[in-house]
Amino acid sequence: MQIAGVKINENKRVKYYYYDNLNLKKNLTVIVDTEVGLQFARVYSIIDKELDESQIEKGKIVRITTKKDYVRYLANLKDAKTALKKCRELVKKLKLNMYIIDAEYTFTRNQLIYHFIADDRVDFRQLAKDLGSFYKTRIELRQIGIRDKAKEIGGVGLCGRRLCCSLFLNEFDSVSINMAKNQSLSLNPSKINGACSRLLCCLKYENENYSKCRQNLPNVGSIIDNDKVKGKVVSVDVLNSKYKVLTDKNTIVEVSVDNADKE
Repeated sequence: MQIAGVKINENKRVKYYYYDNLNLKKNLTVIVDTEVGLQFARVYSIIDKELDESQIEKGKIVRITTKKDYVRYLANLKDAKTALKKCRELVKKLKLNMYIIDAEYTFTRNQLIYHFIADDRVDFRQLAKDLGSFYKTRIELRQIGIRDKAKEIGGVGLCGRRLCCSLFLNEFDSVSINMAKNQSLSLNPSKINGACSRLLCCLKYENENYSKCRQNLPNVGSIIDNDKVKGKVVSVDVLNSKYKVLTDKNTIVEVSVDNADKE
């Protein structure tokens, strides 16, 4: 069994599936047997190393697509747009406090999946019933959070690259404002919030290293009193392991952590 990374939706992250006896190459389109049924996907990478089982999705790549498959896939995309419009009309008619983000058919159209956001729990049973009787297929309505919305839709972050959540993150880690403070970042929301209006996921990436670097550094505002320097800490350079002290003589002295330890 071999492993390939595929994208079922160009805006979503790469998912890894097993395959067997298929001559797969990057950018080939394939049919994948997923938890929700058969899906049309594009090969993003061929994996030549072992992956942890937790990284591999349930199901497998069953075959390379044909021209007929591609025509069917395009028809599904077109019909999904119509289904999205229809669902939004029904939501308005039923006066439900929810916003439908997208609609997606599985390849064989045995299931029509909607994603929506809402401030509270929504009783959408009548909506699902109306959609089911109209489209004659299984309807699934999935409520997602604001961060999940960014993951589903995709976009570009402050760094100029695609959003991490839609590119490679499998789960959302807990991110706190203390991580921004720990890295001496400006607490301006436009600088530390992502496209989802929540704290940037990437604040988590280097937080552990910053915490280690800070272990021997004083906090801004603390008082230093030793043989070489006496005064108040006015700034800290975490990455270079240095800090500046405003002395009693109203002068600024830069202190290295290594030198301070020797003192």
